[in-house]
Amino acid sequence: MCQHQPACPTSDSADRDAARLVAHHPEQGWSLLCNGVLLFEDTGELLPDGQIIAPHRVGLTMTVA
Repeated sequence: MCQHQPACPTSDSADRDAARLVAHHPEQGWSLLCNGVLLFEDTGELLPDGQIIAPHRVGLTMTVA
């Protein structure tokens, strides 16, 4: 699928988010990567095989003073 040199990471690799953008629609909250991964603004992902990757948000820790 990818024609870039060096090739973009595949959709099943750990660094799949490093693939180049093919389409970017910030007004709709998503971007399509060269490897077929759909990235959403909430950090969730949809892989080409239909697998859903939940948003990976950093947990907030509250401190009481």
